[in-house]
Amino acid sequence: MDELVLRVGALLRRANIKNENRMEIGDLVLIRDEMTAYVNGEEIPILPREFNILYKLLSHPKKIFTRSELIDEYWGMTNDTGLRTVDVYITKLRKEFAGCKSFEIVTVHGFGYKAVLK
Repeated sequence: MDELVLRVGALLRRANIKNENRMEIGDLVLIRDEMTAYVNGEEIPILPREFNILYKLLSHPKKIFTRSELIDEYWGMTNDTGLRTVDVYITKLRKEFAGCKSFEIVTVHGFGYKAVLK
């Protein structure tokens, strides 16, 4: 059991995710417990669902998430939300974080979205 705990800790350190659920990527800081985002020390106001999508994308850089995956996770499978709803949230995130040069949300045509670290 001790070895398992050490291995999980090592994986979290490699992913830049600390025990307090704080993620730092260049000039961007995301604090999961507070659901707040900061760029260069300035808080960026975003909605909880926007925060969750951004945190998910940045937790797995370069991994492509389909619209369906994001809808199922953050809206639930029984919701009548259309797939284009994700596009609206991605557009809002791109606009809010346009000044952040640490990452980019890229559209993978025909599949979905991914975060690319710079």
